[in-house]
Amino acid sequence: MDLTILHAMNGFLIGRDSLEDPLLTFVGLSEALFLATLAVICILARGEQWRSWRRAAVAAGLSAGLGLAAGTVISDLVDRARPFVTHPEGIHLFAPHAADASFPSDHATAAMAIAVAILLRHRRWGLVALAAALIVSVGRIALGYHYPSDVLAGVLLGTGAALLLWTPPLRRAVDAVSDAVGDTWDAVLERGGRALGRR
Repeated sequence: MDLTILHAMNGFLIGRDSLEDPLLTFVGLSEALFLATLAVICILARGEQWRSWRRAAVAAGLSAGLGLAAGTVISDLVDRARPFVTHPEGIHLFAPHAADASFPSDHATAAMAIAVAILLRHRRWGLVALAAALIVSVGRIALGYHYPSDVLAGVLLGTGAALLLWTPPLRRAVDAVSDAVGDTWDAVLERGGRALGRR
């Protein structure tokens, strides 16, 4: 079943450059795009009216970190070869990729952790992030980097990490850390702005 779905998705993409090229670009840039988005929110979300956005970004980053840490342990235990390694003749690899362990998918784990953490706090933008995470996840299969079960495991792991940090005691702790760091950052920016204004 795993291999059948992989062959169908991977084969569908062959010869469809109008779909392959943007998917390959987006999947390749997805880590940087997700991290840059979180960094921009943390840096620019100033003041009380943006506090919930900063909390969402911090929770998303921590969720991704937690999911990836758990994924590293699982990956070392399972040590599953990537499909293009196990089936070199049957999988079309659209771009070079390291032949490291395949299960679970780090990209799916991080993307889903970030998307779910945002979704829990801001529904509309969370749905946008969720759509982007699903494109990354499906793209990793279609491009031949992962088996569907690798991605499914990553989706569940990332979702689980975000939901764990959403539980009331942990959510309060995450929010407190976010507020403390954010208030310090806002104060630094304010002092810097006043110093520049006096010049």
